Order: sequence, then C-alpha cells, then structure tokens
Amino acid sequence: MAQVQFTDHLKRFFPELREMSVEASTVAELVKQLDLRHKGLADYIVDERGSLRKHVNIFVGSEMVRDRATLSDPLAPDAKVFILQALSGG
Repeated sequence: MAQVQFTDHLKRFFPELREMSVEASTVAELVKQLDLRHKGLADYIVDERGSLRKHVNIFVGSEMVRDRATLSDPLAPDAKVFILQALSGG
C-alpha cells in the first residue's frame, strides 16, 4: 500500500488527517480513497474535473506527478506519496 503524507495546511481543515496507507494503483485512485476516508478532502486537492489544483503538488517519491489533468501516474505498492499545498504570493 502507498504511504501518504500531508502538508500541515490540510491538517488545519482535517484535524484527524495523519500519515496513512492507501491501496491504489494510480494517483487518481489514491485521491478517491482519501476522500472516502476524509469527506471533502478531494475538493482541496483536485478541481471539479479531477485535475490537480494550481496550488497543490503531489510527489510520488522524489518525482512530481506528471499528469496533472487526470492523475494517471502509476503507484507502486510501496510508493511514498506527499501531498503539499504550494505557496505563492509576493
């Protein structure tokens, strides 16, 4: 199962959010499984089309996901996934 870690920003809205194991073969499946466990979490990660939001980054290991539109990037059973709220501004 993939091990998922989250930025502290998401923990503000989902206080029970902790590192967890998730059974998924793609990043899109992972987001769906996370939303089943924490209702509404997907809305912070993806838009209404399922595309990664502009100010969110997902890394699988040390690589940023390549398919920001459909999140079809594959996940190995032992993948380490990091979901980060990107910072912007001036």
